[in-house]
Amino acid sequence: MRLPKIRVSGSVVRRWIEPGIGLKRWLLVVFAGEALLAIAGALLLRQVYREYEFSGPGQSLLYVVTLQFMPYWLRGLIVGGGGVGLFVYGSWRAVRVLMGPFLSAESDQPLVEVIYQKRFLSRGPKIAVIGGGTGLSTLLRGIKDHTSNITAVVTVADDGGSSGRLREELGIPAVGDIRNCIVALADSEPLMGELLQYRFPGDGEASLGGHTIGNLLLAAMASVQGDDFEEGVRQMNRVLAVRGQVVPATGTAVTLHARMLDGTEITGQSAIARSTRIDRVWLTPENVSAGDDARRAIEEADLVVIGPGSLYTSIMPSLLLPELLSAVRASAAVKLFVCNVATQKGETQGYDLADHVAALERHTGAGWVDVVLANNRFDARRPGGYAAEAVKLRWPPVAISSASSSPRLVLDDVVDPDNAHHHDPARLAAAVMHVYERESFGRRRSRVSRSA
Repeated sequence: MRLPKIRVSGSVVRRWIEPGIGLKRWLLVVFAGEALLAIAGALLLRQVYREYEFSGPGQSLLYVVTLQFMPYWLRGLIVGGGGVGLFVYGSWRAVRVLMGPFLSAESDQPLVEVIYQKRFLSRGPKIAVIGGGTGLSTLLRGIKDHTSNITAVVTVADDGGSSGRLREELGIPAVGDIRNCIVALADSEPLMGELLQYRFPGDGEASLGGHTIGNLLLAAMASVQGDDFEEGVRQMNRVLAVRGQVVPATGTAVTLHARMLDGTEITGQSAIARSTRIDRVWLTPENVSAGDDARRAIEEADLVVIGPGSLYTSIMPSLLLPELLSAVRASAAVKLFVCNVATQKGETQGYDLADHVAALERHTGAGWVDVVLANNRFDARRPGGYAAEAVKLRWPPVAISSASSSPRLVLDDVVDPDNAHHHDPARLAAAVMHVYERESFGRRRSRVSRSA
């Protein structure tokens, strides 16, 4: 098997010496053992030097091999340097042989990155992210560089495009958002991601027209697993080496409904996304059970992140599941709501920050969100011809009557500088991790104070 070429750079060297990989401690043990062996060898050589002379006739070779023609300090320097070189080279080759089965022959990823992902990221906080659409996959692309203990709890209420057709024909929950999140978290080759996102040409009239490969694979996997949708998604996570896991909010196909401020009712996620002046949304059938994996992930999480994503059509459908909302409210995790950086034509047109939070609390109740994260950079480039604007920072929501029940507001630069309507994955993930570290530290400190 051809191993990838070694690339040595400053960043690679720094990564090797970062704490958390779990390699340096064992190299220290090996070095201690080598040092003891070296001391034993030195004592033996010292005794040999005292009792034997190698300068006589026929012993010239031993005289040269034992370096007796050199001063003692120079002998030690040469032997020590050779020992260090052999130790480093042998250790490096041994690690490469052990890690060879985990490295792709075509990959140019440094070995230290593979070890870092498997060891350091596995010790990161357990994060459950609830939502769907582009916003959720954007966050996942950034957050997977901080921890591999990620669970994306994804809405299945979509009824448009390929997902809607498969849902109508096969009776399965929507798979489009699940596919996008799997691609975002997958450690597979970029070509595999492109394959999963490939959409067959056509407008739906042909049997495959408009369908994506990933949607068809998810539908097929559910069928292979005995029409068990949740198990099908689990197996897709495994097959594509997802860093963390992507799980459906529920294994049942649900339909989203909305009532407008004028009393008009609309059915279907696609139609609701285009509507304005939404008063309330709900699901049918009612009291649908949440997915087992989704509930478990929320119960075990250190941080629960709500959003970003379309407020009524991506975030709300998961939180409208009674079991899921109860799990979120009862969780001891830090609960963070990430507000969108821009309004959406239709469902949140004209909304500011306070309106987003008020709508969330109107549907789920108040007092359970700990922190609200919003963007405070407004000079990013705005795409032309898009009827949307940056979310204004009005705070707090009118619905919050007392300061004690108000979530803490955190402002940060989380927008993509080249697109004012999207989050930047790296900046958003860094801001989320900063909120978690500050909030979790504060909770640990308060617990210590109470115990004292």
